[in-house]
Amino acid sequence: MWDKLLDVFLDACKDSLLTLPFLFGVYLLIEYIEHKGSDKMGRALRKMGPFGSVGGAVIGCIPQCGFSAAASNLYSGRLITMGTLVAVYISTSDEAIPVILSEVADSGRIWSLIPKLMIAKVIIAIVTGIIVDAVIKLFVKPKNEEPFKELCAKCDCDHHGILHSALHHTLHIIIFIFIINLLLGCVMEFAGEQTVEKLMMTDSWIQPLIAALIGFIPNCGASVVLTKLYIGGTVSFGALVAGLSTGAGVGLVVLFRTNKKYKQNFIIMGILYAAAAISGIIIQMLG
Repeated sequence: MWDKLLDVFLDACKDSLLTLPFLFGVYLLIEYIEHKGSDKMGRALRKMGPFGSVGGAVIGCIPQCGFSAAASNLYSGRLITMGTLVAVYISTSDEAIPVILSEVADSGRIWSLIPKLMIAKVIIAIVTGIIVDAVIKLFVKPKNEEPFKELCAKCDCDHHGILHSALHHTLHIIIFIFIINLLLGCVMEFAGEQTVEKLMMTDSWIQPLIAALIGFIPNCGASVVLTKLYIGGTVSFGALVAGLSTGAGVGLVVLFRTNKKYKQNFIIMGILYAAAAISGIIIQMLG
C-alpha cells in the first residue's frame, strides 16, 4: 500500500511540475491583459446599454480573475443589467484555459478545444443574457434606483506588479493542481477508473447537471477538477461546458457581498444553473 501511495505522490509531483512553466507563461500574459485593459473593459461595458449582454459575453471569456468581480460591483451599483452580469458569469473561463494549455500535449487538440469551448460559452452567454433582459423588460416593473457613486471594480491583483501577480496565481493554481493530481491518482489507484466514471455518471445525460453544481464551488479547484476529468475522458464536453458556465470565479462571492438583495442573487444563481445544465445536456446529446 505504501509503495502505491509513494508512486501516486511522485506521479502527482512530476505531472504538476511539468505544468509549472506553461502556467507561469500563460498567467504572465493574462496579467498583462488585465492590468492594461480591465478599466477600459468596465467603461466600455457600461456604455453598451442594450448590447451589454453581447459585450459582457465577449469580454468575460478573457481568462482573468478581476472581471467577474468587477461586473458584480457594476451590477450592484445598477450600472449594468442582470442580463449583462449573467452573460459575464457564463462566459468567464476561470482557470480552464491555463489548465488546458499546460496539460494537453497535443497542440492540434489544444487549438481545436479552446476555441470550441470559448465559442460555446459565449453563445450560451449571449442568448441567456438577451433572454434575461427581455423578460425583465417585459414583465418586471422598473424601479428607480440610484447608481452607487463609488464602486470597487478591481481585484487585489491590481495592487501589485504583473510579475508578482503572475507568480501568485501560478503558485496558487499549481497547489490546486498538485492536490487534485494526488487525489485523482489515489482514487484511480485504489477505487479504479470505473468507480470514478460511475460517480460522475459518465455517458449519462445527468452528468451536466452534476457538473453545473460542481461549478458553483467558489474557488478555482472546481474548474481545475472538471478540466482534468475532461482531458482524462471521464467528463463529456457538454458537462465541461455546464460546469464552467456556472463557475464564475469570485464573481458570485463578490455579488453576495456587495448586493444586499439576496433574493436577486439566488435568482441569478438559478438562471446560471438552468442555462448551464440545459446547454450542457443539449451539447452532450448533439456530440
